[in-house]
Amino acid sequence: MRIARFSIDGNVGFGVLEGDELDVIKGHPFAEFERSGQKVPLEKVRLLPPVLPNKVVAIGRNYAEHAAELGNEVPETPITFFKPSTSVIGHGDPIAYPSFSQEVHHEAELAVVIGRMCREVPRERVKDVILGYTCANDITARDVQRREKQWARAKGFDSSCPLGPWIETDLDPSDLTIQCTVNGEQRQLGRTSDMVRSIEDLIVHITEAMTLLPGDVVLTGTPAGVGPLNVGDTVAVTIEGIGTLTNKVIKRG
Repeated sequence: MRIARFSIDGNVGFGVLEGDELDVIKGHPFAEFERSGQKVPLEKVRLLPPVLPNKVVAIGRNYAEHAAELGNEVPETPITFFKPSTSVIGHGDPIAYPSFSQEVHHEAELAVVIGRMCREVPRERVKDVILGYTCANDITARDVQRREKQWARAKGFDSSCPLGPWIETDLDPSDLTIQCTVNGEQRQLGRTSDMVRSIEDLIVHITEAMTLLPGDVVLTGTPAGVGPLNVGDTVAVTIEGIGTLTNKVIKRG
């Protein structure tokens, strides 16, 4: 099932994608819901970020080749960092190039959307707390990341976390193709099976320390091939079984 969050005529809602239409649901997708039977053509709506997370918990260097391309070792334990809710944008929304950076990179990632409040999740229960999966782009001010050593500004600036276009709830995430293109040219191509640590490992690790809430998002790391974005570029993240998240880079106003 693909669940999208959308706006139309000033109203915001969730719908189940069926072909080129959205079947509007009553309420939200974080509990049992009913379909209203009201169908809305996809072309008539604006797709919004599929969730508004309380927090985005991201994982660094979870693909060995990506760690190597930046001159880093694979860490002994997962590197975790946060992207604030204000960094989240949706499919088709612009990425505003930050004024304090001259080297912004794309990072295509599989995003896990949490479906229920959870803490200290045992490995065998991880699937029970996941609503589904979506595409993400962990936009990074690489020069700032190197200069400041910690990643809050480098990875947390406004519009640095595109998510979308929707949530796929029926998916085996263990071996999916992840691709990133810039202006139609392939930059990244990898598979989720190349993750150093699995989604189960990551959720267990994160929830040892903190409670995850419905709608929270976990970014699982990026494969090799990260590279620069410039104003005017169109960047697209495609994940097998989910779809394509597309955003254009603009000058920050």
